[in-house]
Amino acid sequence: MGIPLPQNGLQTVVANYDGPLYLVVTKTLYSANLIKENFAFPLPVEYYAAHFPLFPVLVRLFANITYAPYAMLIVTVASAFIAHLYFFKLARTYLDTEKSMFLTAIFSIFPARWLIVRSVGSPEPLFVAAIIAAIYYFKNKKYLLSGIFGAVAQLTKSPGILLFIAFVGVWAIDTLQKMAVVNKNFKYNFSPKALAILLIPASLLAVFCVYKLTFGSFTAYFSSGDNIHIFFPPFQIFNYSAPWVGTFWLEEILFIYSLGLLGVIHLIKDKDYIPATFSLVFFLTLIFVSHRDLLRYSLPLVPFVLISFRKLLVSKEFKIVFLFLLVPIYLYSISFVSQNVMHISDWTPFL
Repeated sequence: MGIPLPQNGLQTVVANYDGPLYLVVTKTLYSANLIKENFAFPLPVEYYAAHFPLFPVLVRLFANITYAPYAMLIVTVASAFIAHLYFFKLARTYLDTEKSMFLTAIFSIFPARWLIVRSVGSPEPLFVAAIIAAIYYFKNKKYLLSGIFGAVAQLTKSPGILLFIAFVGVWAIDTLQKMAVVNKNFKYNFSPKALAILLIPASLLAVFCVYKLTFGSFTAYFSSGDNIHIFFPPFQIFNYSAPWVGTFWLEEILFIYSLGLLGVIHLIKDKDYIPATFSLVFFLTLIFVSHRDLLRYSLPLVPFVLISFRKLLVSKEFKIVFLFLLVPIYLYSISFVSQNVMHISDWTPFL
């Protein structure tokens, strides 16, 4: 007996969460009046402040040549290509070309949640691409490019600010290490070019200024309802009664924590401090996230976990595992995409 699939074609794909919500921003640019007049989602206007502007603006640009839902898919697929390209470039700094290609092939479908978000309307591929690129250029001391891609990440999703925190952390660690081995006359050789990473917090301020103009509140993001899933103390995800959890079937969360932390430890052990610092900062935020779909929130961590396990993943043994997983990943993905949809009766306002 096969998996029952809807017969709506691409309509099912573009209706996947949170694509239609970003289309609302695409069509209205946060205009409260346009949102209220044209879209019937039972959500407060401030809810859309959690949907940062770069992805919907790019969709709006491509909507000049096709319908907005299809433009959204174009942006998603193009962003995924860029993510894979920069992942390959990053992998190439650790492995030869052939092994880097195979590691990139793994990243293209694993975890399956990544395959899913890069196949529907989603800002995650753009966000992940920008993070990989920012870290790649930071490692190569090309700070202007790192700052630009960091700003792209920040304009795409709110956790982009974690890049800035990580980069400051890298400099702090580097300074402390040098102070420990030189005399008291130590002077840190700071490159003014590194100030380009200030583009990251500057872009966040720019988003908040846009919200001041559109929503009338500089801090509208923090009033966007239950879009912010950070709770204290940590591990609130195991509260099965929480609104965005709703189940006690949560054992895979332990695997996400385990693999994520193990990846961080491997990077630290290898003294690969730039991806290690970002991965640690990002991982620490994940333990405060209370949402059933934790793996989607973990996707920016995945490329660096794969890098940390690169020796195992390019082995002959894992190639067998990879081939075995192809069919299960495909079946899981089409099943997920077929069911993770927003029910929209009239697509006219979205076109």
